[in-house]
Amino acid sequence: MDIAQMSEHESRHGQTPHAKLAGMIRGWSGPAEDVSTPIDGLSFFQRTRPTEPDLCLVEPALLVVAQGAKQMFVGGAPHRYDPSGFLITSLEIPGQTQIIEASPDTPCLGLVLKLDQRILAGMVARDVTPPRRQRDRSSVAVGTMTPELIAPLERLVALLDEPDALPFLAPLILQEIHYRLLVSDQGARLWSFVAAGTPNQRILALLNWMKLNYAKPLRVEDLAERAQMSASTFHQHFRELTTMSPLKYQKWLRLNEARQLMLNDHLDAASASYRVGYESPSQFSREYARLFGNPPKRDIQKLRLDVAD
Repeated sequence: MDIAQMSEHESRHGQTPHAKLAGMIRGWSGPAEDVSTPIDGLSFFQRTRPTEPDLCLVEPALLVVAQGAKQMFVGGAPHRYDPSGFLITSLEIPGQTQIIEASPDTPCLGLVLKLDQRILAGMVARDVTPPRRQRDRSSVAVGTMTPELIAPLERLVALLDEPDALPFLAPLILQEIHYRLLVSDQGARLWSFVAAGTPNQRILALLNWMKLNYAKPLRVEDLAERAQMSASTFHQHFRELTTMSPLKYQKWLRLNEARQLMLNDHLDAASASYRVGYESPSQFSREYARLFGNPPKRDIQKLRLDVAD
């Protein structure tokens, strides 16, 4: 039975396609909008009204809406997903998230599960291959939800009610979820990011290196050499996957790290700017305001008020 048949069958019984998963998420979330869980990498979200696009960090993850609808903007392109599909992200890049279908009676409910690159790479090494190749090289896409994928997701969430069983059964269910993703219609996309030697895998490895070395001066030629590509090929692949240039990605890394230093370590703007590699605090403040919508001091004050509320 495919998703369309599931939806028709369950609608005749007064249920949404993912009513069971939605009910479990709502039960765990209570009144909170965002909830972490005892399962590492698994979190829930719920919203009771549509929202404007909000800046967010896109991490390698599976995002599922059990009720309502959301969309993710990456590089200006919208990716809408609802109970009929899942969103898959393969890189850590900036984006915007927006709730587009939600109400107090029917909130938007869903989950985020961070992907484990080691699990995926291990399966690829054991010859788990996707059903077909993918021409689209982007790192974000919407796949078709199937009963084979929704079933282990429901079992994973249900396992939260058995804390003693978590360390034994959660790893097995997570293995199954990763396998289902690898053989889904987005499996080729994931495969290209974990199979050794592919251009996408080399870019991913480079991004991980850049996250550790963002404060250093970087030259595109050196990055291309590290990725084992010509400068032109590297620039093309990098922009296709991240929707930005290497230097703009470095700037984004620096600004996000500075934000965390000011928020968590209480550094002032000038100290944070020097720590992340800026030589001019005024340039830092201008670029910070352009990214986050407010100058550093006002932005941090607003973040702290939001947390307090």
